[in-house]
Amino acid sequence: MKEKPKKMVILGKEILPGKGVQLNLDVAMLHTRTPILVPVIVERAKIDGPTVLLMAGLHGDEINGIEIIRKVIRKGFNKPLVGTIICLPVFNIFGFLNVKRELPDGRDLNRSFPGSETGSLAAQFAFHFMKEIAPHVDYVVDFHTGAAQRNNYPQIRCLMDDQESVHLAHVFNPPFILHSNYIGKTIRESITKHGKKMLLFEGGKTNNIEELIVEEGLNGVKRLLNHLGMRSFKIDISKDRLPVLLGSSKWMRAPQSGMFQSLVKNGVSVEKGDVIGIVTDPYGKFERKVKASQSGYIICLNESPVVYKGDAIFHIGIEKG
Repeated sequence: MKEKPKKMVILGKEILPGKGVQLNLDVAMLHTRTPILVPVIVERAKIDGPTVLLMAGLHGDEINGIEIIRKVIRKGFNKPLVGTIICLPVFNIFGFLNVKRELPDGRDLNRSFPGSETGSLAAQFAFHFMKEIAPHVDYVVDFHTGAAQRNNYPQIRCLMDDQESVHLAHVFNPPFILHSNYIGKTIRESITKHGKKMLLFEGGKTNNIEELIVEEGLNGVKRLLNHLGMRSFKIDISKDRLPVLLGSSKWMRAPQSGMFQSLVKNGVSVEKGDVIGIVTDPYGKFERKVKASQSGYIICLNESPVVYKGDAIFHIGIEKG
């Protein structure tokens, strides 16, 4: 005797087996009283199974993740054979409209969880997400980019002590898997406290759509959905690699203010003492070499041509021993 499909109600709407629907997370309006709705796209298979949430735009200027999920939807990858796939392409819709990282109140949405029903705008966004969407999901992939001019090489961040998360990160198959402790009031901390599994994808920089990053994200999503038995994609195994496990990382900062040039490419390995960049003045009187502070991999590169003393310029990931 077949088991009866479970009842699924999200944002007050029942999602029947084999059906899809676009819902809206309605938290606030513009100051003109114009409604601002956050689309939530749900596709449910006829057969029950895991629920996966693909989300991006937690920071409004991080466009690569939005493009990854747009392509997932456009290509129909979000229509499962088993289970449910929820797509939240642009969470911070206010930030996206203003092409800014924060919400209009200046708060970072990813430092506002689990939120409050009567708190700041950011807190209310977080609260409604945790109340209306988070309880329904089993797995989350959250897509991010580097901030400002800092370009992250494709990587998954997770807690190395969490064996299941590390296994899922391997399934996603990024170039790097970086150990990352939970940060207070982030969505990752709140989601994991509720027993869900979350992968944090970092790739590229703000206000850009980069094909390398989008391809990495799409391939990772397909691998993950295959692994969970929700879809059956044909995977190009020639693109498989053994991800490098990074147990820690360290930022290198500009030794002086000036014009900055990197002498290495993002993603490469470096040895301690290698000259990897220079900081100069505009007048030809000053030039300072930047040497790698330790051996490892460049996992983030500052692409700004002008820096101030103390600015983060290289993020070096140190291979797990």
